[in-house]
This record gives sequence, C-alpha cells and structure tokens, in this order.
Amino acid sequence: QVSLVESGGALVQAGGSLKLSCAATGGAVTVATVGWYRQAPGKQRDLVAQITRDSATTYVDSVKGRFTISRDRAENTVYLQMDSLKPEDTAVYYCNYVFGEYDIWGPGTQVTVSS
Repeated sequence: QVSLVESGGALVQAGGSLKLSCAATGGAVTVATVGWYRQAPGKQRDLVAQITRDSATTYVDSVKGRFTISRDRAENTVYLQMDSLKPEDTAVYYCNYVFGEYDIWGPGTQVTVSS
C-alpha cells in the first residue's frame, strides 16, 4: 500500500522561498507520475507541477520560472522548490502518486504567503 506524507509548509513573506517534500512509502516515486497540487479556500484543487517516470516535468503557467519539481531516488521523495513566492500561492499543497491501480493523495501541507 502506497502512502504519502507532505512536509515543509510554513508561513513566509512574499518573495521568500520554501521547499516542500513528499515522502512515499510502499511504492517507488521513480516508477510513478507524481504531482503537486494546491487548493486555496473556496477553490478547486489544481495541478501545480508534476514529474513522470521518464523525468518529464510539467508546470502550470503561473509558477513557471519560480517553482522546480525534483525527486530523490534514495530518499524516495519528490520535492517542490518554491521561489519568489506570492500571496496568491497561499494554499494547501497536496502530493499525488499515480501508477497502475494506485491514485494516492497525501494529507497536505499548508503554505501561507504574507504580503
């Protein structure tokens, strides 16, 4: 059974940086498509960035050039480096793991960017 735990969320000032971690157990992040999603209050959950098993990366336009998704095979962890943060980046950030029959979500981590 695959499970995910996100960490790294915090309160940060606009222009600051955070690095989120998504640690997986029960399944290798290198065989799956792993995505970071975010959900602001009253809004739907949207994809922010994802990395495929072939290491292809995708970003939503609003974070291109500011966010970087990466993974560490040894740590079995996917990261989201977030730079030049803006108040509109405030949301709960969720990690998602998709491989075969698995479509797993983590509990989320709160990111709050103050202006």
